[in-house]
Amino acid sequence: MSSTKPIIGISTNEIINFGGRQVSHSTGLRYVNAVSKFSNAIPILIPSYIKGKDLDLLLKKVDGVVLTGGRANVEPHHFGGNPFPPDEPIDVGRDEIVLEMIPKCVSLGIPIFGICRGIQEMNVAYGGTLHYRVHLLDDKNDHRMPRGDDVTVEQIFKLKHRIDFVKNGYFSKLLTKDSCLVNSLHGQAIDIIANNLKIEALSDDGIIEAVSIPDHPSFAIGVQWHAEYEPEKNELNRCLFAEFGSACSIFSNKKGVLIHLRLPWLKAYSFHMTVPSWSDAVSPNQSHERYYDMYAVLNALLCTTVYY
Repeated sequence: MSSTKPIIGISTNEIINFGGRQVSHSTGLRYVNAVSKFSNAIPILIPSYIKGKDLDLLLKKVDGVVLTGGRANVEPHHFGGNPFPPDEPIDVGRDEIVLEMIPKCVSLGIPIFGICRGIQEMNVAYGGTLHYRVHLLDDKNDHRMPRGDDVTVEQIFKLKHRIDFVKNGYFSKLLTKDSCLVNSLHGQAIDIIANNLKIEALSDDGIIEAVSIPDHPSFAIGVQWHAEYEPEKNELNRCLFAEFGSACSIFSNKKGVLIHLRLPWLKAYSFHMTVPSWSDAVSPNQSHERYYDMYAVLNALLCTTVYY
């Protein structure tokens, strides 16, 4: 088995800098640190606007995906909602790549960890809908973070409300508890849950706080709170990143085992195919290059198998 660390792709948000003169794709350092330290993995950032075959090629290189929070909300036309007001921040590129990427990850068995906006993207990707502004609903609390220039990071990320785990669900087994306290920084939330998703936790006012994808062969968990904040001090967040990292490592090792098992056959087959075509005029160096060219082609063709 492979002894290398898994590579985990982290979704990014489109940020406009320098008065509109530069557009960047970035994510918070907390996500990078959590993946590196508590998932024991190598984090890389996934820029927006990668589509189709390019996205397929990218996903072959990663062993897990983190869907981060973001300033912009998922645009409502993706789930049949009412249009946003003109001043609502949007992130067209992120909507496009992530909503395409989630079903691909599930079909490939790539572990997924959705956080805040990420859980909402998981729901929308499979046909679910979202509440636009939870705090305007009659029977719901205000789940948004405190605002103002004098608000501290500690105040923003403080534990705000209780969530209750579904009996015999993923979280109750993970912590052997029935409930936990979490932070809360979101304006939107899941409304109608997609058929492909399972509710794993609810807030005390009935907001869906965690989901899983039962059809996924490995780790596919979405949470509404910001689990990347201080996992070193929070048992729930620490366990989530550790479990996610373990799933990514197993997925990476499976790929390594399949490639390793194919190598002896590929060497023999490529050698058999290329040797008869070599002429006496071909130098040893050229023969060596042609041998490994054929070897690489065959390896690439056969390693497109879905891993289970």
